Amino acid sequence: MPPILAGVLSIYGLVIGVVISSALKEKSALHTNFMYLSAGLACGLCCLSAGFCIGIVGDAGVRGTAQQPRLFMGMILMLIFGEALGLYGLIIALLMIQTATVDVTRCL
Repeated sequence: MPPILAGVLSIYGLVIGVVISSALKEKSALHTNFMYLSAGLACGLCCLSAGFCIGIVGDAGVRGTAQQPRLFMGMILMLIFGEALGLYGLIIALLMIQTATVDVTRCL
């Protein structure tokens, strides 16, 4: 289960990368470019923290489940809550990308 959730985190980053690259233009305001940068950083750092959480919980959970099988459901719940950190970063990044060009004067 942990490798699958880690793969989902990479898909979040891929989605944000594709959305940002499709929104880039040759001439745009500095504010817009910094919003794109901060959206990428927000998603990336949230997925990094979610990856650390999944790695730590997955390691301890697999070792604990080998000794006590009843720990499996608790491990899965903690993995899902760890994955939610990356999902929050994806949502924040999408909101930042959406508002990057609102009320911004064009750069000539």
